[in-house]
Amino acid sequence: MTMLVRLACLRTLPVSGLRPILSQGTPALRSSVLKTCPPLLKPHQGYSTKSRFGFRRGKTTKDQLQQAAFEPATDTAVRIDNMGRMFLAGGAVVGLGALCYYGLGMSNEMGAIERAVIWPQYVKDRIHSTYLYFAGSVGMTALSAVAVSRSPALMGLMMRGSWLAIGATFAAMIGAGMLVRSISYDQSPGPKHLAWMLHAGVMGAVIAPLTLLGGPLMMRAAWYTAGIVGGLSTVAVCAPSEKFLNMGGPLAVGFGVVFASSIGSMFLPPSSAMGAGLYSVAIYGGLVLFSLFLLYDTQKVIKRAETYPIYGMQKYDPINA
Repeated sequence: MTMLVRLACLRTLPVSGLRPILSQGTPALRSSVLKTCPPLLKPHQGYSTKSRFGFRRGKTTKDQLQQAAFEPATDTAVRIDNMGRMFLAGGAVVGLGALCYYGLGMSNEMGAIERAVIWPQYVKDRIHSTYLYFAGSVGMTALSAVAVSRSPALMGLMMRGSWLAIGATFAAMIGAGMLVRSISYDQSPGPKHLAWMLHAGVMGAVIAPLTLLGGPLMMRAAWYTAGIVGGLSTVAVCAPSEKFLNMGGPLAVGFGVVFASSIGSMFLPPSSAMGAGLYSVAIYGGLVLFSLFLLYDTQKVIKRAETYPIYGMQKYDPINA
């Protein structure tokens, strides 16, 4: 309404003659003009506000990163998860193809399974004892996990999410591994085996919270793990001796990426785009990475059993292997 009155006043008064009339006219004329159009000549001071006249600021890189890190993006998270599953399926297809290729003897190079016929007895004994200790480690780790899961105090200790608890867990695993490797298998068999059982017990305590997932799911995971280990070990045995031994450097880099992704996923919600990406790298990338580690370690065990000197200063150590 005020705008309409102002426009009406502007139409009735000539703009060019308004100032002389107001400045030189009589008081009666000036008062009549003021009475006719009071809104037009009312003193008014306008303030430009930032919200009215300011320019909208575009999103900075920090805002975009914060949005990707914390804001929910369900569709993007689902797409990233599907990409991770496809990557894992591709790795499984490659592994199955390698198993068929090397298992059917289509490679021109001789694999470990062909050389096993001409292995000396001590090489066979070394590999046999190494895998016996490996099976024993798996069994003791499982028993330790069950024992810790039945103790509320130990479960509460292992399920703490503080940095102190995480650091203590890593220190215990690394320390137990260093301890068992530092003891001589030949000169101190008793302490060596005690340190080996301690290491398996620590590993079982670390994975004990997984028992909260329930028995059926744990059994499925165990069968899946056994299938992966058996299949990839067969690939490593059938493949040429040093086919996977050259992957040490790339595997170390991949381990660093997966480890960093695991740490990062602890601070970001899995429903965000960045959180879903880190979670997929840690889960699916980690599964493929440690499958490659299994190929590498299997051939490393065979190579070490073949090349370790018979009359060396230290006897062959199957626990360290």
